[in-house]
Amino acid sequence: MIKILEFYLALIIARCAYMGIRLLNKSSGTSFVGMLTLKICPDFLAHCSKYVRKKIVTVTGTNGKSTTSGLVAHILEKANQKVIHNLKGANMLTGVANVFALSVEPFKRYDYAVIESDEAYLTKLYDYMKSDYLVVTNLFRDQLDRYGELNTTAEFIKNAINKNPDLKLILNADDPIVATFDRTKYAVYYGFENVEYDCTYEHKSNAPSEVFNCLCGNPLQYSKQFFAQQGHYFCSKCGYKRHKCDYPADVKVFNDYSVITVQNRGDAYEFRVNLAGLYNAYNALAAIAFAFENGLNQEEIQKALDDYKAIFGRTEKRIINGNPAVIQLIKNPTGASEVLKTVDLKSNIVIAINDNYADGRDISWLWDSDFEQLKEAEKLVITSGIRANDMATRLKYAGIPQEKILVEPNIKKAIELATTNGKTTILPSYTALLKINKEKL
Repeated sequence: MIKILEFYLALIIARCAYMGIRLLNKSSGTSFVGMLTLKICPDFLAHCSKYVRKKIVTVTGTNGKSTTSGLVAHILEKANQKVIHNLKGANMLTGVANVFALSVEPFKRYDYAVIESDEAYLTKLYDYMKSDYLVVTNLFRDQLDRYGELNTTAEFIKNAINKNPDLKLILNADDPIVATFDRTKYAVYYGFENVEYDCTYEHKSNAPSEVFNCLCGNPLQYSKQFFAQQGHYFCSKCGYKRHKCDYPADVKVFNDYSVITVQNRGDAYEFRVNLAGLYNAYNALAAIAFAFENGLNQEEIQKALDDYKAIFGRTEKRIINGNPAVIQLIKNPTGASEVLKTVDLKSNIVIAINDNYADGRDISWLWDSDFEQLKEAEKLVITSGIRANDMATRLKYAGIPQEKILVEPNIKKAIELATTNGKTTILPSYTALLKINKEKL
């Protein structure tokens, strides 16, 4: 009884705190309310499961969590399901608690919960809230000062999986680490059989890719390698190879959209995805695989893809100072390099890099990211944020002429300067993105 009273007290205080935050315009409110809620009721999330009638879906991975979970949630909503979802991407325990605290009502129930989870916090989330599905997008090298090497991150996810006896996995077959997570669980696989480009940008990347060994210790080889470690891999020593996909697909990548043809139980279904880049095609394929696995049809899925709006810095389109702007989060070598391929080199460009805790203190990833893709930029490239000077140095060594590089540490001023004339591409790190959102640019 005391626990239930704590739960309802936390709900009441959470609503009051959120109203105060919004009135004072002090924060976006994506984590503070959750932190307060967990202080009042540490088991808050354990009580929230009863407010979800059908299934709890979690999404994790280094890149693409927000877009994939956003697509999954939107597909379900367009199929007339009531969904609770941490839409703004706050994916640690406080962020998840935040969205439940502001959404749960005593007599209101949701059909699905779609929860994006930080890789390291997934196991903590599962201590309180069991999941029916886990979608894993990829594992790339990311924030070495926080997560360590890839095998450490993989262990975080494996430990979480082991806590959930009935968990069903939806795994990226093209990622050789993700593909090993099925050891004790029901799993289905998605992946690309063929990738074709019909776009003006250079689809090859100079960014270094990881070298992966098979479980037997022998280096993996590739018959097809799409980007980073993703592709069709095999071991010449023990015979291990990429899983056969339950949802195999072909994709044709255009400048700002992709066409994906997905096989489902012997039939082919074509989808148009209005998001740029192969990395977003992977995100969409993961969401489509989940939808097919849960009985949704092509018409329902395409309807959702048609009007899906990119969220919070993930190919997000805005009008700033009367001119169009595209905001693309960058945070690690592979993700940044894939985004850099798609940058409109005729646009003004702002790169805003911070090294706060949520960004990772180690900014060595800038040197492993393919900023050489910007060598032919026609206009100014403005560097901003706490590490504006470091970013300017990186651009110099990427071959961008010194006269085209401008340093403006103040993010708001940098964006205002860039958006006075024509289209702008804004590439922020995570806390720089939060700053942009708070400034309501």
